[in-house]
Amino acid sequence: MNITRQGAVRPHRARGTQRSVARRAELIAIGRKLFADTSYDALSMDDIARQAHVAKGLIYYYFQSKRGYYLAIIQDAVAGLIDLAASGVGLPPAERVHRTIDSYLRYAEHHHAAYRAIVSGGVGFDTEVHAIRDGVREAMVATIAEGAYGRRAVGPLARMALLGWVCAVEGATLDWIDRPGLPRETMSDLLVRMLGGTLRAVEEIDPAYPAPEPARRDA
Repeated sequence: MNITRQGAVRPHRARGTQRSVARRAELIAIGRKLFADTSYDALSMDDIARQAHVAKGLIYYYFQSKRGYYLAIIQDAVAGLIDLAASGVGLPPAERVHRTIDSYLRYAEHHHAAYRAIVSGGVGFDTEVHAIRDGVREAMVATIAEGAYGRRAVGPLARMALLGWVCAVEGATLDWIDRPGLPRETMSDLLVRMLGGTLRAVEEIDPAYPAPEPARRDA
């Protein structure tokens, strides 16, 4: 019976919620593939519904509009990227930096379309999508700062240096997934060394931010 005393579990509603969450996730996964193959402007809601084999009303129910659908896809991609990049909690600082960079590259390697959407800032000059992209950059700066300096909040100089490095990583990674001539391990090592140069430059200008000792890599 669905109606119970206050505080009791409503199993029917719980099952319905689980189905809704699963259905929404399924539609986002379908959307990733659709937008990977076709530009945003070229896809109408009718096209999306037909290719996803669902009623158009179902997409409106979960996402309200095509733009809402696209934003949900990007936000889901961002969550996956940040979760991977922030892995390695508990490792020594330099090892955590290695883990962060390798995880970032793994995500780009296996989710080309999602990574491009995040880094490019979406379709045209969409301020909301650009804000999502900028949030990813700030999250990466904070994650690297925590690995390098043991804290997420750093001064303007260190933040600017790390942000410049993150932007360089984005450009290099986009080129790498388009022309995958380097193994991921080599690419990761290159980006780590570039970061080392950035951190040493920060230290030279402001000794309050000493560069960490390089980590010894086991792989």
